[in-house]
Formats: sequence, C-alpha cells, structure tokens
Amino acid sequence: MAQGLDVGTMNILSARQDGNDTVFVQQRNSFVEIDYSDMAEQMLSRSDVLHIRKDNKVYIVGDDALNFANIFNEETRRPMEAGILSSDEQSAIPMIKLITEQVVGEPERPGELLYFSVPADPIDGDVSTLYHQKTIESLLADMGYEPEPINEGMSVIYSELANQEFTGLGISFGAGMTNVCLSYYAVPVMKFSIARGGDWVDEQAAKATGTPVDKVTSIKEEDFSLDFETDVGGVEGALSIYYDNLLDYVIEMIIKEVDEEDVEEGLDVPVVVTGGTSSPDGFEELFKERLDDAQIPFSISGVQQAENPLYSVAQGALVAARSEEQRATQEQPAEEAAEVENE
Repeated sequence: MAQGLDVGTMNILSARQDGNDTVFVQQRNSFVEIDYSDMAEQMLSRSDVLHIRKDNKVYIVGDDALNFANIFNEETRRPMEAGILSSDEQSAIPMIKLITEQVVGEPERPGELLYFSVPADPIDGDVSTLYHQKTIESLLADMGYEPEPINEGMSVIYSELANQEFTGLGISFGAGMTNVCLSYYAVPVMKFSIARGGDWVDEQAAKATGTPVDKVTSIKEEDFSLDFETDVGGVEGALSIYYDNLLDYVIEMIIKEVDEEDVEEGLDVPVVVTGGTSSPDGFEELFKERLDDAQIPFSISGVQQAENPLYSVAQGALVAARSEEQRATQEQPAEEAAEVENE
C-alpha cells in the first residue's frame, strides 16, 4: 500500500489509506537536549517520551520537545531550517531519521512506494534543495521504501483541486518556506518557493516583543486569530503585523515570477492555500483581500483554504503515490501477457 509523506520544517506527517479512511501520523520536527541521568532516562521511558541517548546527553524528539523547551526555558533545535536540512545542525540527519521512522513505520512490503514532498528552489535566495532531496531519499530507501520526490506545491494541487481537474494555483504556507505551483490539467506550468514562512513570522514577532521564539510559536498555535483587534504591543499584535507583511511579500513574488515566466494571461484559475502557517482563523479572508488588491496577470476564479491545512501536502503525496501504484498494477498484466506471447 502506497504512502505519502510531508517532510516539513515544523512537522513531519505521513498519510496512508486504510479502507475508506486516510490515516495521518504526525510528529513535530524538532528536539531538545538535556543532560543525561539514570533518573531522567527512567522517567522518560516510563512516560513514552520519544528520546535517544548519545554520550552524556539525552535528546527529546518530536511533539514532546516543545513542551520540555517551554518548561526548562530552552530553545528547541531543528533538523531542518528554511525548508531544507540544516547545515548548522550536526545532529540533523540522525534526528530526522528517528522522527521519520516514527511517522512512516516499517514498509508493509519491501519496496513499498512512498512519495515525499520536496520544496522548489527559492527565487529570493541562493539555496539549492538537491542535497536535502537526495538525503531524505536515501534515508527512506534504507528503511525499505521505494521513495519518489514530489514538489510540495504540486502536492497541494493533487490534494485540493481534483474537482477542478487539477488546474489552479496551489500555495503551501509552511514553516520554513512558502511553495507555489501553477498547474494546468495536472501539468505544472510554474513552480517555485519563497524563503519566508511561519518561522520568519515567529522570529520577527519574537524580536519585536522580546519573547522567546518557542513561546511565540505556542501562542500562534493555540488560539491565535488574524482579527487585528489585539493590542499592538503584545505577541498576537506582532504576529498579525508580520502575517500581513508575509502575505504582501508572497503576492509580490508571485507577480514577479508570473511576469518572468510569461504565463498566459487568459487563464482563469482557482487559488487554494494550505500549510500549517495558514491555519489561524482569518487567514483565508486576509489573503483573498490582498489578492483582490493586487495586479495578478491572470484571472482568479476564487480563493479557498484546505479543509485540513496541516495535512494537505501529505494527502497530495498519497494521491500521487496511489495513482502511480494503480498505473503500475494495470501495466503489469499487459507486460506479462506480452512476455508470454513472445515465448
């Protein structure tokens, strides 16, 4: 059975079909380091906290990392930064391997097909995503999967625009990057990323208010709304300001790239937004308002938000994986029949 995987800066999520239901498994893509002691290791093991020991340190990984960071007033560390594996974090590869193993589990059969999301190279930064893609591909292959990369923006199209014949503008607002893909009947016309996302918003709000970044992230994820009715001096006010700035910047980059790619002006397409950064109440309305005010070179038939923004990329990867699996299954009998005939 095929599987989809969203390798995100903030979260890693898998999607697998179980009958008529899609089952998602999620872990936060972060860890925190504490000093080792026998007592600490015993307590962590009894509490089923995901962790590993290395020398005289214990690394608490996944969802529990943020809780420990807030309790001990520490900053979490990330295997990924700005949408790709962090070059500054020596523990990046073993940590992301551990988290990924927890999320996807063992393959049901050797060579199980697994589509995993990869970002496009950012148009506003000198960064290549190739090393990140090949490293994740190697980790998954070592686990027994047959990995296949899929562009993150295209995953959004597969997940959310089946009823529009996979035609539209898909935008994934992630933590490390914002990925954009314009598709026409499932063929990507334009795909790129922007080197700003939810992490940029959190970091700017933290600097403005003197609040730890992890605390800002917790506030944003709990019950933050983009209503612009909060006090400007607080964390929520700062988040609103930088969210507003992020949307203006993303739209500016979209217009710039559309002009450079010379996209057909006669297009009339829907826009779908997704990703964990798009989760706050009011995001869809604010983005639609900003798009209405912008001079987009093609017509937009409507703006919609994914029903489950956090799960959308993993869902799209699963759709692509299952489609490829079905195609391969249909081709196999024909190939076998041809071999018999040739004999």
